Amino acid sequence: MAKTTGFIQRQRKFSAFEFVLLMTIGQTSMVHPSLSGMVEAVRSRISRVALHLRFTAQSVEFLLACLKMVFEYSVRPASITPAALDAFKRVHIFDSSSWDIDPKLKHVLPGSGGGASDANCKVQAGYEYKSGSLGFFALTEGIKPDQAYSNRLVDFVEKGDLMLTDLGYFKLSVFQQITAKGAYFLSKLLIGTTLLNADTSEKIDLRATLRSFVGNTLEMNVIMGNDKHPVPCRLIGFRATKQIADTRRRKLRKEAKKKGRTPSKNHLALCDWTLFVTNAPSEMLPVTIVFSLYRLRWQIELIFKQLKSVLRIHSSHTAKECRLKCEILGKLIMAVIIHSIHSSLNATLWTTRKKEVSFDKLYKRIQERAFSLLQSILHNVVTAIKQFLREIDRLVSSCIKTRQPSRKTTLELLEGSHAFGFLT
Repeated sequence: MAKTTGFIQRQRKFSAFEFVLLMTIGQTSMVHPSLSGMVEAVRSRISRVALHLRFTAQSVEFLLACLKMVFEYSVRPASITPAALDAFKRVHIFDSSSWDIDPKLKHVLPGSGGGASDANCKVQAGYEYKSGSLGFFALTEGIKPDQAYSNRLVDFVEKGDLMLTDLGYFKLSVFQQITAKGAYFLSKLLIGTTLLNADTSEKIDLRATLRSFVGNTLEMNVIMGNDKHPVPCRLIGFRATKQIADTRRRKLRKEAKKKGRTPSKNHLALCDWTLFVTNAPSEMLPVTIVFSLYRLRWQIELIFKQLKSVLRIHSSHTAKECRLKCEILGKLIMAVIIHSIHSSLNATLWTTRKKEVSFDKLYKRIQERAFSLLQSILHNVVTAIKQFLREIDRLVSSCIKTRQPSRKTTLELLEGSHAFGFLT
């Protein structure tokens, strides 16, 4: 791959393998990436100047090829599959995260400007829950909204799949395409979306409907959108507790005040409910598991959390485009590797002991060992791998998720008989 991408054109003292090690495990051991720190991490096998010159367009292409390869090898058969998900072939979870970068890169990755940042980087990510594998990462401009990217997500969805997204990806034309593929979606309802009664085609006054409803769980067949993008689906609503509703209204007023606006009465009233839309029939997706199933989105949010808090993907301050992309790609490769390890260990632990591996703990334990692991691999790669494998059991023991008897995990909710719950 190094030769194919043009990264290696002749034999060098600092190999392509060592470069990948530096960008992955090496960066994991650093709080802030720097040329001096990188040189030190690889035992000064390359000078600062030489390393600086290695960050080229070919380096970016090489690491992209490595990331693609890691994706391919990390995909595995279903690891943990709660019975509640048997109706779906795969369960895709999509999300994004962004951060500010050096303003000098605004021509490459522009931000919103004005009161916001001039330069901003955004990573789109896809995670397939049933296989426990990361499906893709994509680097996009921070100024580009998630809705603009949502059309590309359809390419990852096949017949029988379920797609979980947040409101950032809410787009009627995308829901239409998913339905046309014979796939399914579950999303929160974007307030202001036109809703028609599926039987009468009359426009629904959502506020009035919910105000007159006496129960705690609402379910009705509706058509989202207009004549251009009609999407038949189920509207599912859960009445929130007074505490949750009041918290939502305070947050809504606070956010509106920052923008110099006043929240509408309609929006404030709808804070009393959590509303979902799905095209999956009730026999595939009963109302009783909607909340728990949507909570799976937390899995991808955990990935972004560790990318920032542990791998510190947002910590680069370089103004060199190729170096920035190499640093980001290296950390994304490391994230896929760690996630693959977590998926395998978690499946084994759940199957044998009904316990789960903490994502957060695993990331931190690997980070703690990153520098010594890098040195061991540089010395002898075979010996280093054998040593790491010998430590797996001890690693798992230190990463077992602390169980709170009063609070079930999402996996426990989906696999148990108490799959119904209210969003907090």
